Amino acid sequence: MHDLSDIATWLESHPIHHESAVHDTLPDPTFITQGETVVSFSTNNYLALANHPRLVAAAKAGLDRYGVGNCESRLLGGDLEVYRTLERRLGELKHKSDAVLFVTGYMTNIGVLSSLVKAGMLARLHGYRAKTRRKYAYYSDEFNHISIREGIQMSGAERHTYRHCDMNHLEELLKAAEGTCPIIVSDGVFSMEGTIAPLPELVALAEKYGAILYIDDAHATGILGEHGGGTSEHYNCYSPCIMQMGTLSKALGAIGGFVAVEKEIADVIRLTSSAYGFTCPPPPDQAAALIAALDVLEEEPQRRQRLWDNQRYFVERMAPLGYQILSTATPIVPVLIGDAAQCQRHAQALRKEGIHVDAIQFPAAPLGQARLRFMMNAGHTREQIDHAVAVMARLAGHV
Repeated sequence: MHDLSDIATWLESHPIHHESAVHDTLPDPTFITQGETVVSFSTNNYLALANHPRLVAAAKAGLDRYGVGNCESRLLGGDLEVYRTLERRLGELKHKSDAVLFVTGYMTNIGVLSSLVKAGMLARLHGYRAKTRRKYAYYSDEFNHISIREGIQMSGAERHTYRHCDMNHLEELLKAAEGTCPIIVSDGVFSMEGTIAPLPELVALAEKYGAILYIDDAHATGILGEHGGGTSEHYNCYSPCIMQMGTLSKALGAIGGFVAVEKEIADVIRLTSSAYGFTCPPPPDQAAALIAALDVLEEEPQRRQRLWDNQRYFVERMAPLGYQILSTATPIVPVLIGDAAQCQRHAQALRKEGIHVDAIQFPAAPLGQARLRFMMNAGHTREQIDHAVAVMARLAGHV
């Protein structure tokens, strides 16, 4: 019997085995499951755009015009103006002259990071001859998303991990990088911690050591900055060395991923990344919906304001309860519980009250640091937040 059969047999009787619940609707931030209305504090749909009438109308118009799928690689003849328009708009959001669209954010990281160090070799297939052969090395924050870690591993390049947001440790590693071209990789907002990367310090190190800086802005795009431009806008920190990756399935409410760069770099990525050239893009109706989402982002700043108002209100209400909140810098507010079993019990107690919160534990969080990850939403009402806080107060023994 092969390993897959052994694992399947083990899962049938092991407590870890569970099936994902099947819901009737998706969270915006409430959803219906088995006839019950539940409030989600775990949805990535931060701005409640996934069901916005303008996005739905744009997607329907896209379906009527293009059908349900592209069915071809853009590189091999399946390109459409709707994709080009979306890429231009995403580039503008990130203060870059272009962007490259991928089918998901996960695939963006896999596709770019795995091929970035091989670009010279892959371009040789088209007649390019490098003047100098370069050796690359990746430098990755220990808490980066798994898609980053897998993309780096797939590249085959030398790789180093620095302690979370520890710029002194990163510089120590960079000093030892003699003879290599360094690529620093960091989440902009860390999804399990709620912390924001120290971008100005990262840029300073990248410029000092001649590095490329790749920022995964999945949880920052549409959220941070006056106009939702992400980590760079949050710090008003821009540099030619930054490659800005983003996800379109979170604050912007649809599906897809992208990397925003200067046009000449975008052309290289389109030529050398197999995740772009040898698979389909997101369906064209999604591209149309995302253009509408960018319009809403510009024209309805009150949505982002409501999100941050809700975040501040939740943090203020939680403060007297005695819980350790790991970060209050973003709409991701992790509440440390510590023990994994206790964390699960808290999540189950909240669920019985019609509140869904993810219990984050090892390996997504360090051992002994299990936490409830509250993700705030523009669509939350004060009553919903008050209810969640009241349950947390009871679990802490305050009621």
